[in-house]
Amino acid sequence: MNPSVACVVPCYNEEAAVGKVVRDLRASLPEAIIYVYDNASTDNTVAEAHAAGAVVRHEPRKGKGNVIRRAFADVEADALLIIDGDDTYDASRAREMVDLLFEGPYDQVVGARRESVETAYRAGHAVGNRMLTGAVRTLFGNDVSDMLSGYRVFSRRFVKSFPALSREFETETEMTVHALSLRLPTVELEVGFKDRPAGSVSKLRTYRDGWRILKLILGLARRQRPSQFHAIIAGLLTVAALALGLPVVVEFTRTGTVPRLPTAVLAAAIMIIAVLVLLVGYILESFKHMRQEQASLAHLGYLAPCRSEDFVPVTLTDPASSRVIRP
Repeated sequence: MNPSVACVVPCYNEEAAVGKVVRDLRASLPEAIIYVYDNASTDNTVAEAHAAGAVVRHEPRKGKGNVIRRAFADVEADALLIIDGDDTYDASRAREMVDLLFEGPYDQVVGARRESVETAYRAGHAVGNRMLTGAVRTLFGNDVSDMLSGYRVFSRRFVKSFPALSREFETETEMTVHALSLRLPTVELEVGFKDRPAGSVSKLRTYRDGWRILKLILGLARRQRPSQFHAIIAGLLTVAALALGLPVVVEFTRTGTVPRLPTAVLAAAIMIIAVLVLLVGYILESFKHMRQEQASLAHLGYLAPCRSEDFVPVTLTDPASSRVIRP
């Protein structure tokens, strides 16, 4: 039995492009079920998607993160591909990406964008992408070069163990950090990236969405790296306490008096707070390890992505196990 493949195309007012995206996906992956998730469009996106042969579903809550959360919950497939409905990604590479997922096997294949034309990136987007990707690489690991790519293929076990909490364009950052935190097998494949077709307008707001992504990164750093995050805060508080308290200590050793008692009390209070912040960080680190263990167990509850020829029947004494992976 061949593995099932599904494609999810989030769309908001993409009547000029969605039909071509669906047709390109159908040509590359004829066996796939293609879902277009309409995100409260006010144009002819739904009609164009239907005409191209897609299964149309609706998510009324605006935001790409809301669409991804709904699709990941609803769609059942051994390999799930997501691609934006604006026809900026090279959908003809879908077959290569799906095949690569099974050959790895990997839990995530990321289509790392390479500009087909010089104007593909809006002004400031390339710089912002590099800065935000660099922040994630510094905090969580170096296994990513295009964190914000919206062209990806996931295994079933990634999809069903991913806690999709984001609401808007920060969902790709959440996916990337989830894979890095659990050290899930991920690979990148270079794909073409081009301008939107005429009549299609970008929904990404450079500064607002960039700020949302940065806030998400900081929030994830606090939750995924609590000891380091709290150590930095404790270090800053310690520096402040020493700056206030050292002159008081020097004065006391020289004269035996404490003329600036309020300053001494303030310095001591700040130092106590610094110690408490550090301890909270270590406690949260223990909770983080428990969450990671639970997430890993949820992830391991599903089989690794594979094709039917990768399995052969065997006779085992344990009736619960009936198949084994070929070496």
